Amino acid sequence: MDDITYGTFWESNFSLEHSTFPNTEPAVFDITKFGAAPDGKADASKAIADAWKEACAAAGSSKILIPAGKFLAGIVNVTGPCKGAIEVEVQGTVQAPPELTGGDGWFNFNHIDQFTLSGKGTLDGQGQVAWKGVSCDKDPKSCKKHPMNIRFNFITKGLVRDITSLNSKYFHVNVLGCDDFTFEGFKVSTPEGSLNTDGIHIGRSKGVTISNAKIGTGDDCISIGDGTENLKITKVACGPGHGISIGSLGKYENEDPVSGITVSDCTLTGTTNGVRIKTWPAMFPNTATNIHFQDITMENVSNPIIVDQMYCPWNKCNKKEPSKVKISDVSFKNIKGTSATALTVQLICSSGVPCEKVELANIDLTYSGPEGPAKSECIDVKPTIVGKIPEGCK
Repeated sequence: MDDITYGTFWESNFSLEHSTFPNTEPAVFDITKFGAAPDGKADASKAIADAWKEACAAAGSSKILIPAGKFLAGIVNVTGPCKGAIEVEVQGTVQAPPELTGGDGWFNFNHIDQFTLSGKGTLDGQGQVAWKGVSCDKDPKSCKKHPMNIRFNFITKGLVRDITSLNSKYFHVNVLGCDDFTFEGFKVSTPEGSLNTDGIHIGRSKGVTISNAKIGTGDDCISIGDGTENLKITKVACGPGHGISIGSLGKYENEDPVSGITVSDCTLTGTTNGVRIKTWPAMFPNTATNIHFQDITMENVSNPIIVDQMYCPWNKCNKKEPSKVKISDVSFKNIKGTSATALTVQLICSSGVPCEKVELANIDLTYSGPEGPAKSECIDVKPTIVGKIPEGCK
């Protein structure tokens, strides 16, 4: 997904309550004890909310269990702070009603310290009907607003482990205002062509780590919004999808800087973009710095390496003025594999604030189509070149 507005959710005066937690087995709150039925028919959202209320109020660590079976649930909106560390373990499958609309998220976790979402289970958004609609970015008046599968708002010390997000109606996951948050073994699955189904979107968060994830979707596998700091992405398999993208940046006033992004040891397969930084022309200033892509394998990827400071979907912008977003201290190192397009490296920087301190090192991307051999293009940037890169940039 290309853009998201944060103003509705950002609370500048938010503070968390911190506690120390004893190392004991957590108390378990099984949602079937609160009235949920594993029949895939009765709405379990109240049972989940009731289990949360008791678990959150309990002293010490607590676990909410969604056991094996199939559960139907409408919008779930739970909030801390809680008295102890809290975990939601999903063993079964939870499905959203296919016709569910409105709201920002289907499962919403808010203002929690020491939170875990785990289990081998699945959160199934049943989003097939939503993908056939009109994009709200393209036509906000005619579209229907559909919820994301999962929203994490203002979580400190968070962990998502092993769970699967399936067929979300909109983004699979949105991470906003979080600190020290880890995804480990997370899986995302939606078919190619599913509208606006970003795998993980991160904004205004710091200390996020995504590792050993498998993400296949119809939009960006991972999209990185303003205010993201110290993000580490490693051992992620992306495809299908639109790749791993920073931005777009510069569309909104008072965006926060992006810094400290490392993407390493990832594989992208059949995606429409590889690794990308995108900013709007004209519009508003921002900065993106200390960004490093390294040890990445591309398999039949279109536009494997791209910086696009003339990003302008649906021609809703002023291309006559340069981007005001300053990009600096960026490297692309040890990137290999095959490209579906001849222009394997394309760095289109701003003529107003040209990119600085950009390095291209050991780029071994091959193209075997009619427009070959593989090429590179650099505009308003003079990168440092180390080792082999496709011909073009100097």
